[in-house]
Amino acid sequence: MKTLFTFALAGLLATSTFANDAEDLKANSSVHTNYKKISVLLNEGVGKAKIAIYDMNGKKLHSRKVKANEDLLVPYDMNSLPCAEYKVMITTDEEEVTYTVETVEKEKPVEALPLMAYGKKVDENTINLLVIGLDQAGTEVKIKRVTNDRIVHEEIVNQTEGFKKNYKLNGLDPEDVYFEVTDATGRTRQIYF
Repeated sequence: MKTLFTFALAGLLATSTFANDAEDLKANSSVHTNYKKISVLLNEGVGKAKIAIYDMNGKKLHSRKVKANEDLLVPYDMNSLPCAEYKVMITTDEEEVTYTVETVEKEKPVEALPLMAYGKKVDENTINLLVIGLDQAGTEVKIKRVTNDRIVHEEIVNQTEGFKKNYKLNGLDPEDVYFEVTDATGRTRQIYF
């Protein structure tokens, strides 16, 4: 009976030690995302570990063995994969921890995108100008001569989001002029015919 009690006590202590180890791995590791980059941090003392990344369907995308005798940062670039949730599993000989993270696209500021301005010849004296994707009102439109860059017409269009407008070229051929469109953020586009 004494032997049975000793085995039961040893089993209980071993189980509680294993539970504490699992908490230790959780306390000694972290996973963070920054847009489409995942960073796995293993603190000193984790030792040998395996890091695996899975998609939400359970498909293994990457697996890597590491040794964390000192603080270790393991980066993953997910730019070639779609924005989604991923599971990061960290496994040692004694324990396993799973983190769920989500990657997102980094939004480009409006200034980094090209100005979307398009011109189309309607007839021999009329050009249709279409400007879309504006963030602010105050788009400057200049019609200039191709030969000497002299301004033929100039105006500010105070429309947000975009506009469409016909321009009559009295006595000028569309091939003789070009449009220079500049939005409120400074993006410029030249349109030739």
